[in-house]
Amino acid sequence: MRQFFIKAGEQLVTDVKSGTLYLVATPIGNLSDISARALKTLEDVDFIAAEDTRVTRKLLEHYKIKKELVSYFQHNIRTSGEKILARIIDGKNCALVTDAGVPGVSDPGEALVRSCADLGIKINIIPGPSAVVSALAVSGLATERFTFEGFLSVDKKKRTEHLNELKNEKRTMVLYEAPHRLKRSLRDLYKTFGDRHVSISREMTKIYEETLRLTLSEAIDHFDHKPPKGEFVLVIEGISNTADPEDKLEEAIEIATALVTKGMSSRDAVKKAADDTGCSRNALYKIMLNKPK
Repeated sequence: MRQFFIKAGEQLVTDVKSGTLYLVATPIGNLSDISARALKTLEDVDFIAAEDTRVTRKLLEHYKIKKELVSYFQHNIRTSGEKILARIIDGKNCALVTDAGVPGVSDPGEALVRSCADLGIKINIIPGPSAVVSALAVSGLATERFTFEGFLSVDKKKRTEHLNELKNEKRTMVLYEAPHRLKRSLRDLYKTFGDRHVSISREMTKIYEETLRLTLSEAIDHFDHKPPKGEFVLVIEGISNTADPEDKLEEAIEIATALVTKGMSSRDAVKKAADDTGCSRNALYKIMLNKPK
């Protein structure tokens, strides 16, 4: 038999009969979107670990479910997480929920899931609503390949580094953003990506559900005149879907030419211009070699 253990304070907890961690997706707005299986799981488990017990309590009260709630959020991941793990190791079944959507994705649940996985504890998923997939589906942008990038950092340096990493991303990108940071994010996206198409969804599944399909410059103008309200999901087209390849090549030639004029070697100038625009380095290098001096 395998032993599971977790250090809780100074005491080493050991046992061989662990319970199960259930990842239960909850509605992203409309309470009717919860599944019958999710409700049964919430009724059957020994306790529920919730990111915000006030939000989860409203859901439980709506469906007349009485169950012990344990707080588990960003600022008590370690202390609460150890206690939750110890109870699961002791044979108790726990349902993990986030405020809305699938727990463990861009929220503190990730740490608990990883810990359970490392210990060999059984983890079951009860799928359901997802803000990422919902916003992507209604965006009107390419959906066959996409990347979820979570929230942009509030730290200026980290934020800039993150956006620069995505500048040449070919897949559709999905971001979360809070209302008080939306306008800043749109300006930073425009500065880094140029004027790409973007789909902006808010209040999904609620009465005032809204999805705007604009360019980044149009979105900036829109929210300059209408203050953002609610939580937002931004879906941004990848670089392969934006500019004409010939336009990008012309831009790359201009960048490389300017760098060479400033004294940079042709090879380094081509590398920099290709990285900045997403153009083929080899194609650009051939053009620069044949360019009149």
